[in-house]
Amino acid sequence: MKIKPTIKLCLGLAAAALPLGVFAQNPTSVPTPNSGTYNTTKGMTEVTFGAVGVSNKELDDSFGGVNVSLGSYVSDTLEVVVRQSVNYSNPQNAGSAWNGSTRLALDENFGPGAAVRPFLGVNFGGIYGDQVRDSFAAGIEGGAKFYIHPRTFVFVMAEYAWTFRHSSAINDRFDDGQFNWNAGVGFNF
Repeated sequence: MKIKPTIKLCLGLAAAALPLGVFAQNPTSVPTPNSGTYNTTKGMTEVTFGAVGVSNKELDDSFGGVNVSLGSYVSDTLEVVVRQSVNYSNPQNAGSAWNGSTRLALDENFGPGAAVRPFLGVNFGGIYGDQVRDSFAAGIEGGAKFYIHPRTFVFVMAEYAWTFRHSSAINDRFDDGQFNWNAGVGFNF
């Protein structure tokens, strides 16, 4: 039986997430000043695994994939994040394509200590692949983390990103953006 590459990638991400989940659940694995609360502290690391969907602003052309991120808190609420997305599309006119994006984000997390933590941020990076023109991308993002354990959460995030090849095109390309939708699980340690 042949397993599709998308399924292999999802299984690999799930296998990588299991040890992190166990590590995040172990209260002795991280010194926490407020044990039993949902606080993040400066220097804490965050890893997320999720599913991503992308559509144009008219919401009439879409594709999906997986997303992984690695973040570090530079304060108790401000986080610097690197995100990697791999997307697969199988258009009706035959064929298939792989696309990806790598972005650096800066997110402000609100509601320290709360079980629900909304966040807002900005990101910048690149988009590349089979069916896209390699270009830079910038965007605004927002979402929420729903803590199910002091170090484990599920999250949802929406992003509006626009692409450009040169810095002089940033203002001209804002209207030609796309929406990115993310949902998944994350761990703090």
